Amino acid sequence: MRWGVLKTHNCGDLRVRHVGEEVTLAGWVHRRRDHGGVTFIDLRDRSGVVQIVFHAGVDSDASLTALPGVRNEYVLRVSGEVVERAEETKNPNLGTGDVEVQAATLEVLNEAKTPPFAIVDDVEVDEMLRLQYRYVDLRRPVMQRAIEMRHGTNQYIRNFMTGRGFSEVETPIMVAATPEGARDYLVPSRLRPGAFYALPQSPQQLKQLLMVGGLERYFQIARCFRDEDFRADRQAEFTQLDIEVSFVEEDDILSMLEELFHGLSRALRTDLHVPTPFPRLTYADVMERFGSDKPDLRYDLELSDCSDLVRESGFGVFRGAVEAGGRVRAVVMPGGASLSRKQVDEFTELAKTMGAKGLVSIQFTAPPADATEDDVRSPVLRHIGIETARAIGVRCEAKSGDLVLIAAGPDGVVNTVLDGLRRDIARRLDLADPDVLQFAFITDFPMFEWDADGRRWDALHHPFTAPNAADLPLLDSDPARARARAYDLIASGYELGSGSIRIHQRALQSRVFDLLGIGPEEQEARFGHMLRAFEYGAPPHGGFAVGLDRVVMLLMGVENIREVIAFPKTQSATDPLTGAPSPVTAEQLDELGIRLAVPPS
Repeated sequence: MRWGVLKTHNCGDLRVRHVGEEVTLAGWVHRRRDHGGVTFIDLRDRSGVVQIVFHAGVDSDASLTALPGVRNEYVLRVSGEVVERAEETKNPNLGTGDVEVQAATLEVLNEAKTPPFAIVDDVEVDEMLRLQYRYVDLRRPVMQRAIEMRHGTNQYIRNFMTGRGFSEVETPIMVAATPEGARDYLVPSRLRPGAFYALPQSPQQLKQLLMVGGLERYFQIARCFRDEDFRADRQAEFTQLDIEVSFVEEDDILSMLEELFHGLSRALRTDLHVPTPFPRLTYADVMERFGSDKPDLRYDLELSDCSDLVRESGFGVFRGAVEAGGRVRAVVMPGGASLSRKQVDEFTELAKTMGAKGLVSIQFTAPPADATEDDVRSPVLRHIGIETARAIGVRCEAKSGDLVLIAAGPDGVVNTVLDGLRRDIARRLDLADPDVLQFAFITDFPMFEWDADGRRWDALHHPFTAPNAADLPLLDSDPARARARAYDLIASGYELGSGSIRIHQRALQSRVFDLLGIGPEEQEARFGHMLRAFEYGAPPHGGFAVGLDRVVMLLMGVENIREVIAFPKTQSATDPLTGAPSPVTAEQLDELGIRLAVPPS
């Protein structure tokens, strides 16, 4: 498609069928090569690269005299004839490798300084430098593919949702503070001094109100904000697919999500294997088998509980953990018996970073059931005895040549440690197939979790999640056992999103608020609009929200979402490109009625 008059074709689109045509191209100098009387320039635009040939002594446009000063990243406009390359000079690794353009005219649209790093995919450069010069970094083909992948993702989603009767509705960016579990970004109101808006952590309440408003099927590709610590898969501002539907049950939503994400993955990454149907696993099941509610299911390495085997152990760490109400659990590294003491100690150091006080190892050089003391290496063998060591090996289904890693302590710590070890073992052994994208749904989450510091119950997802109908009596008698009608979508070890069937009746919503320690006055102040809406014919409804940054990250096969965001923030929530966050003037603060407790640095 032709755009304006500066170019007739895209660089990367030229093929043998264009031979003989006069074309005008515009783009950046990707590479220049001088060979005596001939100069080759690889011209690059968003579509790709094509070779331009300049011959010395050819009577061409006078602008060719500018050629000696042209270098990488100059912006050029070139006209000439498309010709087929000689057979021996064709480049099979390039889409345009069968043709080249014999230049007739050249116009330098803009000069360029030498870029701070090479415009190539395998560039090794400090990330801060890349972010500081993001407009240069975005020229790299891999970054352009990431941005196109985001575009393709959004386009597929919009077509999919629209085709199923959903309406895209934009909800406000400036809202009231929400109880989503993370800190809000606050925006001061000039017209109401001392009052603040919050940037939305999600459109949760608003999309539920849309259901009360009779919209029935809503979606939005929404910008959301959370003032929380950054990680490789987390940013302060992020994009999510937000969905809400009336008159549905869990299966309706999960089936639609499976259709959406299987189709999306196959459309944008035809080389990926995306197994279907997506497994549906309960929270209790995955925590017991993998120690995580977002396990990577591309490999096994299931955990084993050895608490009963060591309850009477002579090893005080094991016995004490069980007596204190904790657990002793293990994971097996196939072939790990060959590791050196130093290599095994690396697992111990990793476990300590995740909260463990230590880690116990047992290496079997014979089948555990038949192992003698000569077949077992463990720093605690003399404390637990060969019989217990054998029993542990059998329980874990270890084989000759395997390493068993054992953690002891509170259940939460043990799960965190073994989940981390399981992932590290898979990385060392290359167990996760990069060509497989393994989705799964996690269901039946606990409704509440106990906050020991605050001595109160917190909602595990959010307070608008409906409890399992069978567990309603537990809200009064045993909240810890109450299950929520909540579900997560995970993929290859990442949580992509969460959703639930919502509470739609005022009495039940107030009952949940009461259990969370939110009294009547606070309920009215913070959630009065929701409670009143439920009195005006709120339909049963449920929804979901999926982090699209993580989805694109997985589709691109990278491990950091900054690689798929055009202008991300750093780990410290700063923008090296623009300098944000930055101080504001005293006049601006006075206008807002704000005085800083800490002077700007």
